Parts: sequence; C-alpha cells; structure tokens
Amino acid sequence: EPQLVESGGALVQAGGSLRLSCVSSGFPFDGYAIAWFRQVPGKEREGVACISTDDGRILYADSGKGRFTISSDNAKNTVYLQMNNLKPDDTGVYYCAAVGGGLEAALYDYWGQGTRVTVSS
Repeated sequence: EPQLVESGGALVQAGGSLRLSCVSSGFPFDGYAIAWFRQVPGKEREGVACISTDDGRILYADSGKGRFTISSDNAKNTVYLQMNNLKPDDTGVYYCAAVGGGLEAALYDYWGQGTRVTVSS
C-alpha cells in the first residue's frame, strides 16, 4: 500500500530554518512527481514545490522561491524541503503528495498525514 510519511515540522521563530522530510513506500519512487503542499484553516491546500524523481525537474510556487529548496534522495525514497528565512505566513500543515504533477493538489493520488510548521513573529 502506498504510504508517505512526513516529519520535521516544528515551532520556529521568523528568520529561522527547517528541513522537512517525506519518506515514501509502497510504490516505485523513480519516475513520479512528488510535491509539498501546505494548508491553513479555512484555505485550500497550496502547492509549495514539486520535483520529478526521474529527471530532477523542479517547480516552485512564488511564495517559496529563493527561500525553499526541494530535493530528493532516490536511494532513501525520500524528498526533502529545506525552508530558510521562514515567515509567519509560512505557518501551516505541510503535506507530501505523490504521483501527480505540478502544484495542483487535485492531480495527486497519494498523501501523507502532514507535519505542522509554526513560525512565530
């Protein structure tokens, strides 16, 4: 059964950094897009970044450009999201999603349970 497990969320002060991890299992890691989304109460899930695990193509939402870096370790079936210079607006639950494309949540088949990021001002 496909499974995605996120970790790394925490409470951090504005300007700080976090690295989120997403470990996948139950489906072939190579050849699919894996993305990070975030959600705050009352708002739709927002795409943050995605990576194609076969050719390394990367796409960022404007909100994270220059501050966030997505990467993958195919040997560990893991995708990371390095977040620097965090802002209070980055607060939310961050979800890992797989087997989709781009930054549209509706295109993804598998989702993790989420990890919470809170950025204090």
